[in-house]
Amino acid sequence: MSKTAGFFNEYLPSKLEKNPDLAKINAVFQFDITGAGTWTLDLKNGGGVSEGAGANPADCVLTTDQATWETILEKPSQAVASVMMGKLKVSNLGLATSLQKILA
Repeated sequence: MSKTAGFFNEYLPSKLEKNPDLAKINAVFQFDITGAGTWTLDLKNGGGVSEGAGANPADCVLTTDQATWETILEKPSQAVASVMMGKLKVSNLGLATSLQKILA
């Protein structure tokens, strides 16, 4: 299992279960990771983490390649540099910044 799949399938659901306050962002995030897949994090409708595009429209879509995403997982502060270099595309920067609590 790749680091990306492990993050979405194991780490993130476990972290949200242990820290329910993190789910108070009230948004749906879609992660399109080239080379790894698509995942949805639904913090608005209680959907949690699911593979693929979610049933509810995303409030924020993050698009990048697997190598860039895994660098961000290792060092979340790299997300800003990745956006500035065009390696990470974000449809709603304000909502994306709220993910820092979840990634850290």
